[in-house]
Amino acid sequence: MTERKRKIVNDPVYGFITIDHPLIFNLISHPYYQRLRRIHQMALAHLVYPGAMHTRFHHSMGAYHLMSCALQELKGKGIAITEEEEVAARMAILLHDVGHGPYSHALEHGIIEGVSHEAIGRWLMEDLNRQMNGALSLTLEIFNDRYHKKFLHQLVSSQLDVDRMDYLNRDSFYTGVSEGVIGYDRIIKMLTVHNGELMVEEKGIYSIEKFIVARRLMYWQVYLHKTVLSAENMLVKILVRAKELALKGVDLFASPPLQYFLYHTITASNFEQEPACLQQFCLLDDYDIMGAIKVWAQHEDKVLSLLCNWLINRNLLKCILSNEVFEDDAIAVLKNQVQRKWGLEGNELDYLVFSGTASLRAYNIKDEQINILFKDGTVKDISSIDNALVSHTLAIPVKKFYICHPKM
Repeated sequence: MTERKRKIVNDPVYGFITIDHPLIFNLISHPYYQRLRRIHQMALAHLVYPGAMHTRFHHSMGAYHLMSCALQELKGKGIAITEEEEVAARMAILLHDVGHGPYSHALEHGIIEGVSHEAIGRWLMEDLNRQMNGALSLTLEIFNDRYHKKFLHQLVSSQLDVDRMDYLNRDSFYTGVSEGVIGYDRIIKMLTVHNGELMVEEKGIYSIEKFIVARRLMYWQVYLHKTVLSAENMLVKILVRAKELALKGVDLFASPPLQYFLYHTITASNFEQEPACLQQFCLLDDYDIMGAIKVWAQHEDKVLSLLCNWLINRNLLKCILSNEVFEDDAIAVLKNQVQRKWGLEGNELDYLVFSGTASLRAYNIKDEQINILFKDGTVKDISSIDNALVSHTLAIPVKKFYICHPKM
């Protein structure tokens, strides 16, 4: 092994995070990873919670720290984890968000068709593995759930993974929404492995219930807050409108990577068959998008300039939440008002008046279950335990309908 590099990073949530392996240091130093510094973790939530300015880099480093703590805890309980497996699992969690585009999900819904950030992340990890001469081969096995020690993948991706533990804790820290605070340290202390799968000791039941409740509260209070929904839908509409104009040959200001995605129809096959596509994606970040939006605010296309001006100046669309689907008549009335006020017509109105759904299932019984290991050796899913809060309320999906329109 090459000379050991040991670095510490001072994190406001956990204190000092240690980088103590040359492979991990090289991975964090790579441009693919450093790009995460330029992507907000919570997209446009800072328009509601001004402190929410942290990045995907902050979150990935936090999740890496929790992964390190969890692995140490499991090793202390006699679970066999080799040094190679430990390093690979830590690299897997570092890379779990590497496929995110600018403002997180906006790009997926705006200018790239049918390509998820998970798929892009896998392609980037495979490319990194080639660049690092196969050093990420075991990381890929763990990340893609192909490794025989399933609990390592469950720490990276499940209903009780260190990704969720960090983003709940970190997002509540930066937003000031205390409902999201979880006892991550106690949860980690209660983790164990039984029959090759990640489980929680019986003593940790209440900490897990608090974790699931915190997730539900954070979604409705922060991530799916009606003003956040409005801002993020406006951003998507801006990108969709820009793409529509670009494909018609309209001249738009854009950085070279943004221009590439605006003026080409991009699908999964482009990423798989054209190396340039992945490279251009890695040059895209929040600055490309916001820099373009500032210029587009002066564009002659009325739809584009209106939306960009409103977003920049936080004059956001009014968002109304309801338990019932909005009637077509209500949408038509709003479109008529917009038409009279701004002189728009046809599909232009769909950019300023639109409806959608926001849904959440705080705990999904059909998904990767959170299993509790009792002292007598029996195993039960958290939702099937007598008197458990989860079985009564949190496993039921909640769906809300919303409509967005300009303030008039």
